[in-house]
Amino acid sequence: MGPRIGEGPRMPDRSTKTTMGTEDMHERKVSVEPQDSHRDAQPRRMFHNIKFFVLCHSLLQLSQLMISGYLKSSISTVEKRFGLSSQISGLLAAFNEVGNVSLILFVSYFGSRVHRPRMIGCGALLVALAGLLMALPHFISEPYHYDHGSSDDRSQDFESSLCLPTTTMAPASALSNGSCSSRTEAKHLTMVGIMFAAQTLLGIGAVPIQPFGISYIDDFAHHSNSPLYIGILFAITTMGPGLAYGLGSLMLRLYVDIDRMPEGGINLTTKDPRWVGAWWLGFLISAGLVVLASSPYFFFPREMPKEKHEFHFRRKVLASAASTGSKGKDLSSQHEPLKKQAGMAQIAPDLTLVQFIKVFPRVLLRMLRHPIFLLVVLSQVCTSSMVAGMATFLPKFLERQFSITASFANMLLGCLTIPLVILGIVVGGVLVKRLHLSPVQCSALCLLGSLLCLVFSVPLFFIGCSTHHIAGITQDLGAQPGPSLFPGCSEPCSCQSDDFNPVCDTSAYVEYTTPCRAGCTGRVVQEALGKSQVFYTNCSCVAGNGTVPAGSCESACSRLVLPFIVLFSLGATLASITHTPSFMLILRGVKKEDKTLAVGMQFMLLRVLAWMPSPVIHGSAIDTTCVHWALTCGRQAVCRYYDHDLLRNRFIGLQFFFKSGSLLCFALVLAILRQQSREASTKATVKSSELQQL
Repeated sequence: MGPRIGEGPRMPDRSTKTTMGTEDMHERKVSVEPQDSHRDAQPRRMFHNIKFFVLCHSLLQLSQLMISGYLKSSISTVEKRFGLSSQISGLLAAFNEVGNVSLILFVSYFGSRVHRPRMIGCGALLVALAGLLMALPHFISEPYHYDHGSSDDRSQDFESSLCLPTTTMAPASALSNGSCSSRTEAKHLTMVGIMFAAQTLLGIGAVPIQPFGISYIDDFAHHSNSPLYIGILFAITTMGPGLAYGLGSLMLRLYVDIDRMPEGGINLTTKDPRWVGAWWLGFLISAGLVVLASSPYFFFPREMPKEKHEFHFRRKVLASAASTGSKGKDLSSQHEPLKKQAGMAQIAPDLTLVQFIKVFPRVLLRMLRHPIFLLVVLSQVCTSSMVAGMATFLPKFLERQFSITASFANMLLGCLTIPLVILGIVVGGVLVKRLHLSPVQCSALCLLGSLLCLVFSVPLFFIGCSTHHIAGITQDLGAQPGPSLFPGCSEPCSCQSDDFNPVCDTSAYVEYTTPCRAGCTGRVVQEALGKSQVFYTNCSCVAGNGTVPAGSCESACSRLVLPFIVLFSLGATLASITHTPSFMLILRGVKKEDKTLAVGMQFMLLRVLAWMPSPVIHGSAIDTTCVHWALTCGRQAVCRYYDHDLLRNRFIGLQFFFKSGSLLCFALVLAILRQQSREASTKATVKSSELQQL
C-alpha cells in the first residue's frame, strides 16, 4: 500500500535524517569515548526502540485493567463492609466513566501536541493513586466486627446474640442511640465519598493511556508492523479482566482485618454470610504494578526514529489478530478509544480548542443521521449494557443464587467466562478475515450470534432454587416446620432487632437471623482438625430444645452453579462473536473521511449509554428483590436476604432484554443492507440496459 494521505513522506524523511545524523556522530565519537559511555548509550537506545514501548504499554494496560476491574470482583464484599445497596455499588463501579468521558474530548483535541509518553506516565500515576485511595477506607475505619458493627467488646457481642431475659439486657434504643452519632454517620459518608473520588480519579488517569499509546505506536512503527504491534498489545491487555477476577478470588479468601486480627482469632469461615474478605489488598497490589509499569514512560522521547524494518512472517494472521484485538477491551468494562480516537484532531488540525468544541456537535449530529451507524451503535450499546451488568454483578448473583463463596464466584468468571468471551472475539475476527465477509454477510453473522446467544439464555431462567425458609422473614412456610409450631418461643428473649448472626436448624431446614431468635441460651465452641465450629444450645424454637450450628443453611442449589455458568459463558461467547463484524459494519458503512470520527463517536456513545447507566440499572433491579434489609442508624444499608426466584428472573430478564435489543437492531441493519443491495443491483441493471440500447 502507498503512503497514507496527510502523513509522512515528511515524517520518515525527517526520522531517517535524524537517525543517520545520530549514527554518524556516534561513529565519530566511538573512537574517543571510553567504553563506559558506550554502555550508557545502550539504555538510551532501548528507550528509542518502538518494540520496547509496545512491551511497556502492554504491561501498563494490563495492570490498569486489573485495577479498574478489581472493584467488580469485590463488589459484594464492599457492600457488606460499608453497608451499601446494589444501586449505590453499581453507581460506584460506573463512576470512573464520569471522569473518563468528561476529558476524552480534550485528549482527542490535543493528540500529538503534547509529550505523549510523559502524559501516559502521569495518567498511570493518577491510576495508581486512585488504587491507593480505594484502599484508604480500610485503614481509617474501625476494625470489622461481624457480630455487631458498633460494639468493641466481643464477649458482649456473643452474649447479646443469645436469648437472655429482658432485665439483663440494655434496651435496643440505648444501643442504637449510642452507636448512631452524627460523627459515625459523617465518617461513613467520608468513606463512601473517598471511594467515589477514587473512581473519578481512576477514570481521569485512564484517559491518555490507550489513545496516546496507540497513536505513538502507529506514528513510529513501520506501517506494516503497526497491526502486529497493536495485535500483541490487545492480546496481552485483554487478559487484564481475567487477572482482576483471579486476584479477587485470592484476596477474598483472606479475612478483611488480616493486618489487625483480633486476639483469639475469628470464628468465621468463607461460607459464612458475615465473612468479609481482604478487598483492599488487591487495590494495593494492582496500584504497585501500575507504578512499576509507568516508570519507563518518563524516559521515552517525544519522538523517536521511524522503524525501518518490516516483519515478513505470518503477516495475514497477525493483521487479523490486530483487527480482532481492537474489540477485546469491551469486557472489562473499561473501554478506551482506539488509535482513531486520538486522530479526531485531524478533523481540523489548525482549529483552536474553542473552535474544535463548537464543530464537534455538528459532526456528531451528522454521524447520528447515518442509519447503519446508528443501528450498529445501538446494538453495541445493548451488548455492552449486558456485559457491564454481567461484569459488575454476576459474581454477587452467583454467591446469592447458589450459596457459593465470593472467592469461588470470581474464580469461575476469571477462569471460564472471560477466556471464552476473548475466544469469541478472536473467532469473530478470524471469520471476517478468512471468509472476506461483505457488510451484508457481517450483519447476518451478527444476527446469528445474537439469536444463538438469546437461545442459550432461556434455560437460565429455570436453573436455580427458591429461597429457603427464614424464620420471621419468608412468608411462604407451606408445610415446613417453623416457629409457628412453637408460638412465642423467643418472646421472653427481647432480641435486638437488627442483630445478624445466622444459625440453621438442620432438621427442619429453617434459618434464624440470630441464636436469640431461635431461643438459644448457650454457646459451645468445638475444635476439630484445627478448625473451630460454633454451636448454640438449649434452643427453645428447635424441636427438643436442640442444638444448632452457626452459619446459614446449606443450599441444595450449589451443584447447579456449574451448568449455569457454562450456559451463561457459552451465550456470552456467542454474543462476543458479533464484536468484530459489527465494528467492520461501522468502518465500511460510513464515508472514508468519517471513519476516524465514527470510531471515536462509537466508543463515546458506548460509555455514555451503556457503561455508565448499566451497572446502576442492574443494581436497582437487584435491590427490588431484597426481602430483608440491614438497618444502620435508621437508614437502609446492605441487603441480607433476597427472593432467589425474583432475583434470578429479574437479573436474567434484564440480560435477556438487552440481548433482544441487540438482535432487533442487527435484524434492521440486515434488512436495510439487503434493501440497499437490491437498489444498487437494480440501478446497475438499468444502466447496463441503457448502454445496450445505445
